Amino acid sequence: MMICMSAVSVACSGSTPSRYIQVDGAALGTFVHVIACTDMTAEELAREIERIDTEAKSSMSIFDENSRLSRLNDNRTDSVDRHIAFNIALARRFHDLSEGRYDVTVKPLTEAWGFVRKQPDRDVEPDLDSLLQFVGMDKIAVEGERLVKSDARVQLDFNSIAKGYVVDMVGEMLESHGCSDYIVDIGGEVRCKGRNREGDKWRVGIETPYDGNEAMDDIQRIISVTDAAVATSGNYRRFWYDDKGRKIAHTIDPRTGRSAVSQLLSVTVVAPTCAEADAAGTMLLAAGSDDAEALAEELDGMLVYFIFAGEAEGEYRVVCSDGLEEMFADAQ
Repeated sequence: MMICMSAVSVACSGSTPSRYIQVDGAALGTFVHVIACTDMTAEELAREIERIDTEAKSSMSIFDENSRLSRLNDNRTDSVDRHIAFNIALARRFHDLSEGRYDVTVKPLTEAWGFVRKQPDRDVEPDLDSLLQFVGMDKIAVEGERLVKSDARVQLDFNSIAKGYVVDMVGEMLESHGCSDYIVDIGGEVRCKGRNREGDKWRVGIETPYDGNEAMDDIQRIISVTDAAVATSGNYRRFWYDDKGRKIAHTIDPRTGRSAVSQLLSVTVVAPTCAEADAAGTMLLAAGSDDAEALAEELDGMLVYFIFAGEAEGEYRVVCSDGLEEMFADAQ
């Protein structure tokens, strides 16, 4: 992990630590940006982030053939660790809430559509009827420290929840070191607590969801937030087009096996934890423009910002929770 570090002496809201440090680098195949008011050195914080990155990948990566999750998928083990057990339990909560619109047993589908290891086949559609036999949270259970499958071909994909979970791991690590003012941003998924260097709430941008927005600097709105997590799910970055010109995006509707492309372009969720925000955003995006707004009403303790495609190209329609309007006002 390549790391850039800096430190600035500023009084924190907690009276003991007295300086903000900043660490920038890479983890989970994306960028890491952390600012924290702590008595840790930047080097110590960078080492802790690297340790968490290594631990998370060895547990939950579907790209590392020797991770525990890959070995569970290939039936080389049935032993789960605390990370996998936690995320299965959290995934089941959102699966049940959404009546199957969210499901971490989608790996056969995400792999068949070309979003795991192999390149997509633009000319041939996957055999969805065959693959859907192996998809469903009802086909797995955690019993003690074992994963029990009703069919050995069931496979798990945590890409819709693991990044948010790792953000939480970094935040919890900082809090264990007495840090009460920080922001953790991994690939645009954020957890923050306390105040920034200026004594204000942390400012988090919501991206404009046009296809190919890779720079992550085209921001539609900014919210002012503290003591919460923020995650955005969208189909404007990881996608491809088939030979008929249809957009195939990485968010899959587990009920149909097809890419969940609709007028709903992105979903931003503010939640108590980043794992919850990550999973909720994916769930709502998979629900699509017909069902997402009604489903969002079931999310206790969370705020949602929807961006829908407008009538004309480049136009957007926005729907958001009432509490988010107050956060926009604070950020002006």
